[in-house]
This record gives sequence, structure tokens and C-alpha cells, in this order.
Amino acid sequence: MSISLVTGAAGFIGSHLCENLAQNGEQVRAFIHYNSRNYWGWLEKSEYRDQIEVMAGDLRDLDSVLPAVDGTDKVYHLGALIGIPYSYESPLAYIRTNIEGTYNVLEAAHRTGVGRVLITSTSEVYGTALYVPIDEKHPLQPQSPYSASKIGADNLALSYHLSFDLPVVIARPFNTYGPRQSSRAVIPTIATQLLSGIREISLGNLTPRRDLTYVEDTVEAMRLITRENQFVGKVVNIGSQQDISVGEILEKLCTLLKCPATVRTQPERVRPDNSEVLRLLCDATLLREATGWAPRHSLDEGLEKTVSWLREHLALYKPDTYNR
Repeated sequence: MSISLVTGAAGFIGSHLCENLAQNGEQVRAFIHYNSRNYWGWLEKSEYRDQIEVMAGDLRDLDSVLPAVDGTDKVYHLGALIGIPYSYESPLAYIRTNIEGTYNVLEAAHRTGVGRVLITSTSEVYGTALYVPIDEKHPLQPQSPYSASKIGADNLALSYHLSFDLPVVIARPFNTYGPRQSSRAVIPTIATQLLSGIREISLGNLTPRRDLTYVEDTVEAMRLITRENQFVGKVVNIGSQQDISVGEILEKLCTLLKCPATVRTQPERVRPDNSEVLRLLCDATLLREATGWAPRHSLDEGLEKTVSWLREHLALYKPDTYNR
């Protein structure tokens, strides 16, 4: 049976992807960050835990990445540092994890002859939209150290395809949300404050607009992308093709939870002017025409499922503390 490796498997999207693959009958190997407690993150209590082989290591270490990749047929590379605010404080950490870590995955896949490598990008690489909707030909704009590190990783991956014929595809999700997401993201940030009884919500800029896709739809798109030979050597957007502002998300969550609230702008939550990405709206035509993929969850349905999960797991969050 073929084996699919998922890096970043203990995290938000990675754990959902592992479960999606297992549910679809694939043998899954999960690569997680080494820790002394042998803790598997969001996979710890997964109903598919017995179907997933877990290996621990460090993306920044080729010696631990090589044995994880060896013997696999597909690699889904999701492991990364993703917090934009922290990238202003420690750009080098993002270079080491996002660029060097991606190099290690690519080099290991090249040495071992992996049949398909999916590199997970981000819509942040596009920066503020120069036109909408944003297709895969949109210019790349490194408006944060995080974005720059992902642009570097994406281009390194494409260079491995052109130089060594490595079967790489770049999956570029716009904003994914859902259960297990950390409070670095806007939806859990708002929802956990409301669920905790806070009625003066701490936020940054309310005007940026984002294209939101429920996590189960994002990972299904990733699985489908690896099955299409026409995507090898290309970038493929994943998104709902609708956008909404941070302020409008707040209004939806207040309505859903029946909790009126005011906003307190925290300066530390506001990006530098030239670094703020003001609008992201996806053109997912390439993905839809090739695979028939479309989100199964509307935004309202996804928010309901997300809030329900957050209510049950509120003790895992610190709503009164800013998480960079």
C-alpha cells in the first residue's frame, strides 16, 4: 500500500489532512516536531490515531527528515511557522523553518524518489490584491518576513521541479478556518473572547478582507490536487471566491452567539502600514475545472461548526492574552 507523509501533522490543517487521508483509505505517516513528552498534538485523541504512523523530528534537520520521507509515495508538506506578527520579531526563525525546512523536504524527496510532493503555500504571498479575483499569475509581494519566507520556499520547490524533475505542486490556500485553529487567527480570537463573556473585543484592523474556506474543504482540495498530473510544476489556488472583512466577521459571530460587543483596538495587533494585506479574494478556476472541487460548507455553516467546537474546547484557549 502507498504511504503519504504529512509534515506539520500535529497542527491545525495538518491533523485534519491526516484524518482526511486515513478516511479515504490511505496509509498515513505523520511527521511531528520532536518533544520529550511524545505528545502528538491534535492527533493525540484523533479517532484515526491507530491508522496513522507518527514519526517525530525537526524540519530543520535533514537527518530526521530523510527517514520520514523514505519509503513514501506522496509528501504533503505543511510544516511551517505561520504567525505573521512573530515574523517581525524573529525573521531568521522563519527562514530556518520555512525555507531550510522546505529544502530538507525537497532534498529528501529527490534522494528517495517520491512520486508527488505538495508544498503548502499561502495567499499572503500575493500581498494586497492588485486585481481581483487573484489568480495564480498575480505578482508576489513580500509584505512581511513570513510572506517572504513562503515565497522563497515556493520558488525553491519550483526550482527542484525544473532542475531535478521532482514532481512538485504548490497548493496555495487562502484563509482556512475551523476546529483546532489557534487564536493567532481572527475567528478563534473573536469567538473565544465572546464565549468567555468578554464584551469589549480586542482586535487590530477591522477593514482587511479575506477569502475564508472551512478546513475540511481545504484538505479535500489538497488531496485532489495531488491526483492531477496536470498540476505538476504549477501553483494551484484554494479558496471560496468570496471575501469578507474582519469587521463583518465580528458582526456574524456576535449574531451567531447573540452577544453584542464593542471593539478595543490594540496597537500590537495592528500590522505596520506597508505590511498590512488589505484584500485577498481567490480565483479558484484552475482547481475547480480540473477536479470539480467546490467548498461543501458555506461560511455560516462553517462558523457554526467552528463555534460549537470552540465552546467545547474553550479551556484550551487564553482569550484575554494576545497570541502572536
